[in-house]
Amino acid sequence: MSLEVLKDIKEIGGYSVVDMVSLKDVKPELFREDSSMKYELFERDIRPNNFIYIRRDVNSIAFTIQNGPIKENGVNGCQVATLIHTAKHIISKLNDSFPCQENEKAIQHLQEAIQELDKRKANIEKPSVEEFNKI
Repeated sequence: MSLEVLKDIKEIGGYSVVDMVSLKDVKPELFREDSSMKYELFERDIRPNNFIYIRRDVNSIAFTIQNGPIKENGVNGCQVATLIHTAKHIISKLNDSFPCQENEKAIQHLQEAIQELDKRKANIEKPSVEEFNKI
């Protein structure tokens, strides 16, 4: 399945999406004359605040997942729910072109999963839970 359905997506689940192909146009200082990336600058300037990376030219998507409680570690990645949001978006777009009952059911179940994780997040954000790194 092509990630072309994500070409106009700027954020997923509240997290910015970095289009690695257009990054050279947006941040040319991250690249050398031979078009290779200066990874030390990428790690310093891009990765700390961006957690979703798409390369439609090779049909690839990568996520940096939150490591540890936000109160202890700060935001250092996206949530697992972000992957589910992404899958739901891709399947929904696929279903727009090729509708079927199986896609509809998958979308419904992904939405239910998101709702359950939202409930979990609300419970974790209660001071007595997150402070002690309980899941």
